[in-house]
Amino acid sequence: MRNLRVSDAEREHVVELLQRAIGHGMLDLDEFSERADTALGARTRGELNSVLVDLPGLRHEDAVPAAGAAGPVWTAGQPDDPWADRPTSGRRVEIKGVGSTLVRRGRWRVPPEILVRNKYGETKLDFSSAEFTSGSVHVELDTKWGSVNLIVPEQASVDLNGIDELKWSTLTDKTDSTRTAGTPRIVVTGRVVGGSMTVRHPRRSWLA
Repeated sequence: MRNLRVSDAEREHVVELLQRAIGHGMLDLDEFSERADTALGARTRGELNSVLVDLPGLRHEDAVPAAGAAGPVWTAGQPDDPWADRPTSGRRVEIKGVGSTLVRRGRWRVPPEILVRNKYGETKLDFSSAEFTSGSVHVELDTKWGSVNLIVPEQASVDLNGIDELKWSTLTDKTDSTRTAGTPRIVVTGRVVGGSMTVRHPRRSWLA
């Protein structure tokens, strides 16, 4: 089993596990960077598991997510909420995180410009029930070793042409909305390094 070849999906999954280790305080950022580089270059399961062997509760087996929680999740109104004290009626909102999960969902006012800087964590912007203050929204990304999830309304359009750096990362657009002229228009620029980005519509309930 140790000599079995591994896929890109398995390598990315192990990087996600290492991100969880940061949230638990088991790794510092330098250790994470070194182990993530090893994981991304691994060819066999033995090489891949070597970066997890001394981390309790984290393991890789057939690409099944291991036990362990992600870093802290922030939503509006919680203590230390990184979205707090930022006037959404203003032109630009900047959000920063390190080893954290930044979440915006539910009914929230979307400013015309959002800058997201997040390292070693997850960013989730759910626009499905949001209140837009303009017909166009500019989302600038500066993320590294993490995931970005954008959930957009069915009638919206998304422009991903401004992403100028996608390195050691995957980009999945499940909306096919770049071919439409819907509103609001969400323009995404910036960079995603060592992670993944997904754009999708809200999941439909089977009761609908």
